[in-house]
Amino acid sequence: MYITCLDMEGVLVPEIWIAFAKESGIPELKKTTRDEPDYDKLMNYRLKILKEHGLGLKEIQATIAKIDPMPGAKEFLDELRSMCQVIILSDTFEEFAKPLMEKLGWPTIFCNSLEVAENGEITGYKMRCEKSKLTTVKALQSIGYETIASGDSFNDLGMIQASKAGFLFKSTEQIKKDYPEYPAFEEYSELLDAIKKVIA
Repeated sequence: MYITCLDMEGVLVPEIWIAFAKESGIPELKKTTRDEPDYDKLMNYRLKILKEHGLGLKEIQATIAKIDPMPGAKEFLDELRSMCQVIILSDTFEEFAKPLMEKLGWPTIFCNSLEVAENGEITGYKMRCEKSKLTTVKALQSIGYETIASGDSFNDLGMIQASKAGFLFKSTEQIKKDYPEYPAFEEYSELLDAIKKVIA
């Protein structure tokens, strides 16, 4: 029994924070988990900038409403889901993910949640569990699943390393260089073929 675990941002949809950085004209918000491996540090940095500029959930959601999945992402996901179970494991938040999941045909997503004040200010966030991607993959393995994992960032490496098969997808040159043992793909067709070979 195979289950494929995919990262969301950078793999199926563009990076939300990069889109918001462009929309808001705040280049500091372009930093992602590709640049900063410590997620806690990264989120606290983001929240501080949002507070400084008086920006909250409403403004970010307005940007997300304009984001479409990457070309071919929905078709890739549909085909993959016809072959095996698929879960999207993301460090994003329920409050961000919903419109994107609708555009992808409502796949299953495990992510985190935001703490939002009545005035819409994002005051904090709640992680679903520690090392959520790795913890989830191990939990799936404990109930009899073989996992396949794919992602693009530092925070995907744990689940990729712990899985029966792991692939980098649209990753950075640095991560590809540091982890040459993991096949790296740029096209959905290549990733689909690699997963097919594992579950065949």
